[in-house]
Amino acid sequence: MTLVTADEGGRMGYPSVERRRVLAAAALGREPGVPGPDPDDGRPLRAISGEILDISPHLIIIETPDGTQERLVIAPWATAWHGADTAPADLPVGALVTMRALQDGRVVERIWADTTRITGTILSITGRRDLTLELDCGPHRGHRTVLVPYRASGRIQVRHPVFEPGYLFDAIGIRQDGAGLALLPATSQPPYPARAVPAPPPAYAGVQQRVSGTATWSDTFDEDEHGLAYPMLERSDAACPDAETSCTGLPYLSIGSLVQVRNVCTGRSANVPVVACGCVAGRFCDRCVECDTSPRGRVAELSPSSFVELGGDLVKGCFNAQIGLG
Repeated sequence: MTLVTADEGGRMGYPSVERRRVLAAAALGREPGVPGPDPDDGRPLRAISGEILDISPHLIIIETPDGTQERLVIAPWATAWHGADTAPADLPVGALVTMRALQDGRVVERIWADTTRITGTILSITGRRDLTLELDCGPHRGHRTVLVPYRASGRIQVRHPVFEPGYLFDAIGIRQDGAGLALLPATSQPPYPARAVPAPPPAYAGVQQRVSGTATWSDTFDEDEHGLAYPMLERSDAACPDAETSCTGLPYLSIGSLVQVRNVCTGRSANVPVVACGCVAGRFCDRCVECDTSPRGRVAELSPSSFVELGGDLVKGCFNAQIGLG
């Protein structure tokens, strides 16, 4: 299938995800499926993103990515995070927020402000107290600079004991002055170099209906995008030379495939389209211990909106997941 530019309907040079999903379903003789949350999950959650225009203890006004304004009630029990836990009313005007809302998306119960996740392979490290890391975030995400301030370096280095080029790095923090400020370790650093991912178990034979592992999130998606990056894409399909890497026995999928993702911790499920290559996520053979200990390996890297609507907490960074075809 011929690739088109993002302006012709797809992100990162892929054809329209929706069109590819429908064509693939027709070719395989199956229903195309419907993206979105499982209607049987009960009270729905809505993820809302935007820039704060005004905020008080009881009300937040934001400008969404499409330029519209939304006025939302802040629940009395709502909490916020902006590098540390804070009262929602203390968030600064101009901060970019992702929010979890209830009651048809009108009542906000959790706010993450200027939150970022920095995931990749360490290329270089400079500094003695405040450390500056240059990361390779994959062929489709490029290089990224991250600052590890001295006050956070001890906590991060406990979970990342090998601060050397060639090893993986994964942290959560805030965006500041055009760079990522790493404040919390998102995971324990794998003990192997990024290019030495353990081999997966025997090849996927199609007998398992669902695969278990870790679901994480990335801020490299568009602000309000719903989708996921998946490790086991064919390289020609993903236009990614680092694809097809995972220590989990995942089946091959294509861009546009619909994946049913279940958050084992909350019981929430959703059909989420594959919109990007998860080659960096595939190099992490780690576990999530959010509600129990997951099997090793990241099976999906979700957009913040999809992660939040499945009940995930951006600061905790992962949830135990099961995936299957949607």
